[in-house]
Amino acid sequence: MSAAAPGPGCTRTPVLRERGQHEVFCGLTSIIWLHRKMQDAFFLVVGSRTCAHLLQSAAGVMIFAEPRFGTAILEESDLAGLTDSHDALDAEVARLLARRPDIRQLFLVGSCPSEVIKLDLARAAERLSALHGPHVQVINYSGSGIETTFTQGEDTCLAALAPTLPEAGDTPGLVIAGALPDVVEDQMLRLLSDLGIEDVGLLPGRTRDNRPPLGPNTRFALTQPFLGETHGALIRRGAQPIAAPMPFGADGTTEWLWAIAREFGVPRDRFEAVTDAPRKRAERAIAARADDLAGRSVFFFPDSQLELPLARFLTRECGMRAVEIGTPYLHRAILAPDLAALAPGPRLAEGQDVERQLDRARAARADLTVCGLGLANPLEAEGLVTKWAIELVFTPVHFYEQAGDLAELFARPLRRKVRLRFEAAS
Repeated sequence: MSAAAPGPGCTRTPVLRERGQHEVFCGLTSIIWLHRKMQDAFFLVVGSRTCAHLLQSAAGVMIFAEPRFGTAILEESDLAGLTDSHDALDAEVARLLARRPDIRQLFLVGSCPSEVIKLDLARAAERLSALHGPHVQVINYSGSGIETTFTQGEDTCLAALAPTLPEAGDTPGLVIAGALPDVVEDQMLRLLSDLGIEDVGLLPGRTRDNRPPLGPNTRFALTQPFLGETHGALIRRGAQPIAAPMPFGADGTTEWLWAIAREFGVPRDRFEAVTDAPRKRAERAIAARADDLAGRSVFFFPDSQLELPLARFLTRECGMRAVEIGTPYLHRAILAPDLAALAPGPRLAEGQDVERQLDRARAARADLTVCGLGLANPLEAEGLVTKWAIELVFTPVHFYEQAGDLAELFARPLRRKVRLRFEAAS
């Protein structure tokens, strides 16, 4: 097992807090991975036709496919207050549930339009749960893109689920919070099982029947750094957090697993026996990409809240140098282990003033700039090498078996630049 970085790392580094123009995807985007994860759930966005177009474009929905999400369209008469939106919503939900009897969890997802007209979706969820329960549980949360970043849609969804989870008994249990692809989740559960930790609940569960119980003897660990509201909601239910770096790369995964193993009394020799082989595989996979990354500089624009753990991975395990690490929100209670493992040097920025950050990125001329889609093409035109931040959310990157793939995502644009220069020269 690797040792943590000595000293406080970036724990005491001053944070530049910016509040200005920002560019982010809408929080509704998170439905794209949540609806795949929760197999008996349906996400009904109460919004405009723009919301519907966004979801269809982001998901690449085929005309013959029937996904587990849709949009209850707010027409001009709804926005003008000329019709009763609650009556229209009730009728839409009734039609949906009659057509889709497999739905066990119905999420009413607030959007910018529904929040602007103050449509009370919390009251609607209570009313519809009483009407269609107990077979269907109706929950509401906000996916609005006003003053949020797109990953916060998952956070508000899981935080809304937390009060509905069943009470746990006296037996100690573990809950892992954060949506992961099924194949990655299965790898994680096998590792925990090999460590002797069998009573593992998942939030979100794949079905409503798989909801994890919570109580004072429940410990929970996060797999995503953007779950600030979920973190607070689980604590309010009495569960106790396990502080750990995010499980990115060989080091991050090992330390995440060790934090849990230590909490559940797993002996060190058993831990080493279980993690030794997959950790070495991960280290070899990362080393295969390290030649493209070592010694290179990286600049992070704020986008997904993954920035700090990813910077820790790139600097500590891949030999890169971080110039600036911007993140939409820096949740110190969650990110303390990653901050401690991050070597001093980079500027830390919270929030966004996009024009000022663009000026700093142009001045830094980092070897790699990680940013949103809206900035990538203009910066590429100016000669900077960019990486789409959203790809790091949609690609499996957690735990040992994906460590090489994670490094490859950053190495690929750097190799592309070398090839393009070679072809131009020849």
